[in-house]
Amino acid sequence: MKHLYTILLLLITFIPSHAHAEILKIDITKGSVSPLPIAITHFGGNNSFAQDIAGVIKNDLQSSGLFNAVDPKAFIQKINNGTTEPHFADWRKIDTQAIITADVENMSGGKIKITFSLYDVFSSKKIIYKYFIHNNWRRLAHKVADEIYSRLTGEDPYFDSRIIYIAESGNWKKRTKRLAIMDQDGANHQFLTNGKYLELTPRFDKKSQRIIYMAYYNNRPRVYLYDLQTGKEKLLGSFKNMTFSPRFSPDGRSAILSAAMDGKSKIYSLDLNSGAHKQISWGSSIDTSPSYSPDGKRITFNSDRGGSQQIYVMDKDGNNVKRISLGKGSYATPVWSPRGDLIAFTRMYNGKFYIGVMRPDGSGERLLTESYLDEGPTWSPNGRVIMFTRQSRGSKTQQGKTYLYSIDLTGYNERKIKTPGEASDPAWSPLL
Repeated sequence: MKHLYTILLLLITFIPSHAHAEILKIDITKGSVSPLPIAITHFGGNNSFAQDIAGVIKNDLQSSGLFNAVDPKAFIQKINNGTTEPHFADWRKIDTQAIITADVENMSGGKIKITFSLYDVFSSKKIIYKYFIHNNWRRLAHKVADEIYSRLTGEDPYFDSRIIYIAESGNWKKRTKRLAIMDQDGANHQFLTNGKYLELTPRFDKKSQRIIYMAYYNNRPRVYLYDLQTGKEKLLGSFKNMTFSPRFSPDGRSAILSAAMDGKSKIYSLDLNSGAHKQISWGSSIDTSPSYSPDGKRITFNSDRGGSQQIYVMDKDGNNVKRISLGKGSYATPVWSPRGDLIAFTRMYNGKFYIGVMRPDGSGERLLTESYLDEGPTWSPNGRVIMFTRQSRGSKTQQGKTYLYSIDLTGYNERKIKTPGEASDPAWSPLL
């Protein structure tokens, strides 16, 4: 099938496995993107959420920065259901390049069915005809948006996912930090804990809806496992000294974290069934923020073993340690991309903070953001978008405000994420 556009990614190569994928054109040499004009028509059917579903699809696609929804006031042909065929000449006149039509119907058992079509205006052909059934209308909308996004970009989906983060409140002298979760678009927000204890660094298992996080109980750091589907929580370990940033292994059977032993932070693996831990890094340096590669064979982390805080990569058993950050300043919070091709990081230089990416061998470093304080990147499930924490500059009497932001891998489409209050330390779930 004829391609609509061509993706041009700076220092990124992606070749879709399916030959019929439609490809968008992204011009990053000028730091801007020409979004594809897409028409989302009036959805038919007997379900009261039909137009709400259309609205979520619109918001998902536009939030990616790759699509622009055509204003319905410009429509020449009025389509009110999913069976009407477009008059393609009418859509070419208003520079529309893709059209979505759909019917949304009620089914037994409270389920909803959406049958939708995607049309390529230039070729005058239907390129998707598909249906989904679910009991949650927002999930249906995200699934449709994911299908369209993947077909028109050749990339994996990410809209049907969630974000867990730390909700912050109170003044800087008495800060409350508790777990909160929401859909990736900010909907269905809920607090998971009451803020009685200080909670930090929640991280998702990439194969399930489990999270691992830290909490301070009577000033002692504890590591907890929380199953979001069952609501069950399990104490994995209680440590006498400071513990940092636990993360799941790719197979979900163990976790990796840094813990202070004998005054120095080292990296340990933690068996999630037995609670047994094993030291992985050694020496007199401070080693923190470990993150597995997707295949589980390597670990990236930051360390001061070279005199300043830098990023390193080693084998999963701690052998073959190699420094990969080579720029000026210091580096922290490395996180391996789900694709395995890049590592995201925080860089500090000349009083500013940056979110950037580099290849696992340290080559191809690119800085995507710059501000007073950006830190803690997390990857979308498809490795295309990075979310992070941004804190504004404060004053002598007041701490700067902290919120979540996202940025496309090209360095384009920076967005503030909607949360009820201040927020930090996001972690992106796998697809639901």
